[in-house]
Formats: sequence, C-alpha cells, structure tokens
Amino acid sequence: MTASVSERALAGLPPGMAAGIAAGLGAGAFWGTTFVAPLVAPGFSSVDYTAGRFIACGLFSLAWMLWQTLRVPSHQRAGQWPDMAQAGSALWLSVLGYTGYYLLLVYGIADAGAALPALIIGTLPVWMMLLGKPAHLRWAALLPGLLLTAAGMVLMMDATAEEVNASGAGHFWRGVLLAVGAMLSWLAFGMLNARWIRRHPGVKSTAWANWLGLAAGLGGLMLWLGWGTGWAELIGRPGFGRFVFVCAFTGIGSAWIASVMWNVASRRLSTSLAGQLVVSETVFALIYAFAWSGDWPATTQLLACVLFVAGILASIKAHQ
Repeated sequence: MTASVSERALAGLPPGMAAGIAAGLGAGAFWGTTFVAPLVAPGFSSVDYTAGRFIACGLFSLAWMLWQTLRVPSHQRAGQWPDMAQAGSALWLSVLGYTGYYLLLVYGIADAGAALPALIIGTLPVWMMLLGKPAHLRWAALLPGLLLTAAGMVLMMDATAEEVNASGAGHFWRGVLLAVGAMLSWLAFGMLNARWIRRHPGVKSTAWANWLGLAAGLGGLMLWLGWGTGWAELIGRPGFGRFVFVCAFTGIGSAWIASVMWNVASRRLSTSLAGQLVVSETVFALIYAFAWSGDWPATTQLLACVLFVAGILASIKAHQ
C-alpha cells in the first residue's frame, strides 16, 4: 500500500522534486528501524544502543573515505576530506542532530517514560513546516497538510495516553524538558543542515554524510566511555552478537544511508516539505513493529498513519 501511495504521489512531479520526495521517504524508512532495534536485541541499555549505532556509523564513514581516497588518483581527491571549517561544521551539527539529540532523548525517556517524549519529538514536522515555509508559498496552501498532520498527532497521543498516565517516573517534568530540548536540537539541525548543504553545492551528499558520520562516531565513543556499559560486561551479556548486528545495521542504514537520503531531500526540497516527510518515520516504525511482533496497531494508530500519509500528499500538492 505504501509503495502504491508513493508512486501516485510522485507521478507528474518535476524530476528533481520527485527525487527529493523519494529520498525523504527513504530516510524515514531507515529511521523507523531504530524504534524496533531494542526489540530485536533486548537486554542492552539505551546509551549502549545509541553509542554503538554511532560508532558503527563513524567506522563505516571512515572506511568509505579511505576507500574513496585509495581508489581515485591523487588529483581527484579534492572534496573527500573536510577542511578545518567543514570539519567544525560537521562536529557541531552532529551534536545537534545525532549524539546530543539522542542523549537528551534517552534521558528524557528515562525520566518521563517513552510515550510523551515520542509525542514531543513527533511535533517536529509541524515546526519544520511552520519555520521553513518558502516565501512565495501562501499559509492557506500549507493549512490542509498541517491540519491533517496535527489530527494524526492527536490520535497518536490518544493511543498512548494510558502509557503516559501510567509512567510513574520520579522526574516527570525534567524528562519533559529534556524531550523538548531533544526536539529543539533536531529542529535546529534539520534547518541548519539544510542551509549548510544549500550553501555548499560543491560538497557531495555522500561526502557530507561521511563527515557527519565520522563526527557522530567520535561523539558515540565519548558517550560510551562516559555512560556506557563496560566492555567486559557488555560482551558477556547474552545476545551480544545480535546487539552488534543491530548497531551495525542501524548505524549504516538509519544513520549513514538515511543521512545521504536526507541530504538529497534537503537539497531538492524546501525545508517545509522536507520536514513534512519526517512523519513517514512514524508510519514505517509502526509497520516494522507490527511485522516483528505480529500484533496489529490500535485502530487510532492506523487512523493516525492514514492522516499522516494524507498530510504528506497535501503538502506535496501545496509545494507543486
């Protein structure tokens, strides 16, 4: 069903816009895998998952950069490695959108439970649409997509209300503030990252993903050294091999490949339309969770996904 909806949505669009939308949806498909990672390899902490994911991303980025350096003649190696200014941009943007964002989210979930922070993060598409609207686009054109997305969020909030009310966390409001901080961190990343790559058209999407990935890998290593499980204890836990596989898959897929796709989307689409595509992460996450557990999502969750998809289609139409 998702494929057919995507095909109909992309039909008749300009090639650049169609490619950007497809890339944004692809990024959402990979991002959705992070929500089922703990289900595939249970028994490890959120900090270990986060650090392992970004360390895997950093190692893959480094290997890719070395391979690219060795396979091309020396006179063609320009742009494979960042200069000091580019490295600095990659470092602070990786903190905003990778390690810093996830660290705030992890501790927000620890204090306030999983449901409410997830809902707070889920408002990202609305904020990106509001803050990233192109100057020529009328607010009335964005209204249908905004209303559909907001209605989907209300339904998703209703579906998780019991979990929110039952979260007996001792530092609830601190967790809410941390989750808001995580949302603001990724919102800043989404907008500043889009601005950076538009201002540097000579930097390829894969090169920028490598630089961000390498910076995130360093951040993941610092995160693990400071707050992660000790190595001896980590490798002694049951399911360590599966944990390594999950970290490698999410690190390469939902971090590196998704980053490349998101960079393509950010180059080709306005921030408001690219931001709308973030809701596809929630839709794919529910699909993966259903496929893994075999339990159908609640009716309200299914209706929320329908509204999310309708919101994406309405936003695409508004930006044509």
